[in-house]
Amino acid sequence: MPSEVILARTDNQARGIGQFAVDFLSGKLGEPAESVFQKVEQFHLDSIACGVSALACGANAPKVLRSEALEYATAATQPGAPLFGSRVKVMPEKAVVANSSAVREWDANGTNFGYNPARGATRGEFGHNDFYPVAVAAAQLRGFDGRQTLKAMILLDEIRGRLAEVFALKDYKIDHVVHGAIGSAATYGAALGATPEQIESAIGLVVAHYIPFRAIRAGHQLSDSKGASAAISSEVAVLSMRRAMRGFVGPADIFRNPQAIFCLFEKPTQKHASPFDLALSTSGDDFAVMGMHFKLGLYEHQSAGAIQGVMDLLAKHPKILDDAEKLKAVRITIYEPAFGIIGDPAKRDPRTRQSADHSMVYIIATLLRKAFKQRQAGWRELMLVPGDYDQASLFDPLTRRIMERIEFRHGGSEYDDKYPDGIPTTLEIEHGDLGSLSSGLVMYPEGHARNTSGNLTALVEYKFRALAALGVKDVDALYQRFTGVSKKSPADIANLYDFEILGC
Repeated sequence: MPSEVILARTDNQARGIGQFAVDFLSGKLGEPAESVFQKVEQFHLDSIACGVSALACGANAPKVLRSEALEYATAATQPGAPLFGSRVKVMPEKAVVANSSAVREWDANGTNFGYNPARGATRGEFGHNDFYPVAVAAAQLRGFDGRQTLKAMILLDEIRGRLAEVFALKDYKIDHVVHGAIGSAATYGAALGATPEQIESAIGLVVAHYIPFRAIRAGHQLSDSKGASAAISSEVAVLSMRRAMRGFVGPADIFRNPQAIFCLFEKPTQKHASPFDLALSTSGDDFAVMGMHFKLGLYEHQSAGAIQGVMDLLAKHPKILDDAEKLKAVRITIYEPAFGIIGDPAKRDPRTRQSADHSMVYIIATLLRKAFKQRQAGWRELMLVPGDYDQASLFDPLTRRIMERIEFRHGGSEYDDKYPDGIPTTLEIEHGDLGSLSSGLVMYPEGHARNTSGNLTALVEYKFRALAALGVKDVDALYQRFTGVSKKSPADIANLYDFEILGC
């Protein structure tokens, strides 16, 4: 049995994705390796801690969308899905938008870079593991057991991850969540018994009616729209799929439609074709999720190389921590698009958490401020948590003084050519006593899929416990609830979100 399905650019790829999703969940295409199930469980576990802590801390967008969802509670005879920390069932698309918003709010869960040189697919679109609530809602409605639920998550990540490798939405100022919306529609539909034709219609509806542009991530101070983008797109994906299953016929063959985003922005080289071939894995361990990356705290993923540089220099030169005033300058050299996104001059004075977690100077200054005050270093010790983005932290005098000493440079092609294979970054410190210190080139920081330190599992669990402790009384119980998912029964999955979140 072949280990992948190839959807050629001359195929109806929307229908092909629908057929692939149906066949993948049915088991007709084989099974992913156990390592793939374990990896997606780890990403899902990480996302839960992010969501629980965001709700417990009263983050605005998750709070608003949760309140809205509760207005759509379903009757006993209607299909519904629960919210995090709730037994109340609501309309599926409302459960998805609320839960996905909570997961994504901190911008601290998994990331993909759309880079697969082995397949020659290196367009480098971003994406994040924001969409698992879609798979869980579908699993709860369909009565899936834990293994089937994880398989639905693998499917969703496979579709959005492979699309990110072959089409760069960011090149056209379109938000990366479009790939996740396509994967969400296909996964939700396949899990609920939709036909490939119905899934094709739903994908057509998503692409024709609901394209978010990167305006949601632009501006001097970012808003709730930045964090809620994936959630809103997952909501319309589920809504579109439900409409298609009721008989609504959306635009067909959307990837080859000359007026849709794909052919509109990249003219195909063949007649009646899309701009790309799409390969989707069916079995073994070569799935998109295996190349995705963890964030070990609250920070924009492209700052991870600089964070690693800080950790390395502090570990090698602990005397840096003796006196903050001896820190004369910090220079960060990095690649595009990081230089343009988190080095934007508008982000040198962040006044909202959404802007601060996308500000390289704030992230690095905050790490150094914590290190100076705690007189210690390390990923665990300095892990950025929600409290590092509250109002007191945003305007901490030491943080602001350090920010003024940080210089951000674009390293040119020497750095650009190494991304997105890695996160090429060099961090240098000018110190009053120690002189010039350099991290050297950092490529694969902790959390990166190609990092080989062996620390990942322990750090992900530490992060889970640090964040979950903000939202539940018994962290161990929550950890057990969301581990060993492949062995859980349909009843366990139906009650997966039945736990108390403090403050909700």
